[in-house]
Amino acid sequence: MKESHSLRFTGIIPARYASARFPGKPLALIGGMTMIERVYRQASLVLEETWVATDDERIREAVTAFGGKVVMTSPEHRSGTDRCAEAATVVTDGSENNIIINIQGDEPFIRPEQIRTLMDCFTGREVMIATLIRRVEPDEDLFNPNQPKVIVRKNMDAICFSRSVIPFFRDSPADEWILKHTYYKHIGLYGYRASTLRELTLLPRSPLEKAESLEQMRWIENGYSIRCAVTPWESIGIDTPEDLDRAARMLK
Repeated sequence: MKESHSLRFTGIIPARYASARFPGKPLALIGGMTMIERVYRQASLVLEETWVATDDERIREAVTAFGGKVVMTSPEHRSGTDRCAEAATVVTDGSENNIIINIQGDEPFIRPEQIRTLMDCFTGREVMIATLIRRVEPDEDLFNPNQPKVIVRKNMDAICFSRSVIPFFRDSPADEWILKHTYYKHIGLYGYRASTLRELTLLPRSPLEKAESLEQMRWIENGYSIRCAVTPWESIGIDTPEDLDRAARMLK
């Protein structure tokens, strides 16, 4: 069913200063520009309105300095989704025609095309949550647990996310699996109807979420559908200072 009412898309970039592996990551410089500004500018190429959601005054000052919009949120949030949800209550009216695009604050090379692909998922009124997936290529490490895999229904709704390889080919050697099936990895860019996002934050952590450390499994366990769209582009996140060095070399 096609969406009959006009949709309003708002980008929210959760950003916190504290990080076990990389403190101050949003303010790290890549080619003379902070990471958070690079993410913000990439998102603004396609979204009419973008906000940074933070709990840190240093990040607020940096965003204000480059002319960005920022909203202060609680320091108690356990996830970027929760921080995004609080910000959404401030910057939108919370209706289902408001679509929140949750953009990771550590992906300075996010492509506008990826965001547009996610936005296009919401042409169907039945879609409450959407995310991106990418085909795993034969030369990639299919068994990397830091790259969650996903299997989907024919309508592209997710069946399951896992750090393990799914499906498992019982009668074939593991090095042949990638040749027998199209495997997808998850790209951590989300879109939600604002009303749905508010509901998600009220759900308690679920058994599969705890086992896999994947919050999207909480949503699936509670009956929410997640529409997946395929992107050809990789997600390049910055988790450590070493990742930052590689990003700087890429930029050159």
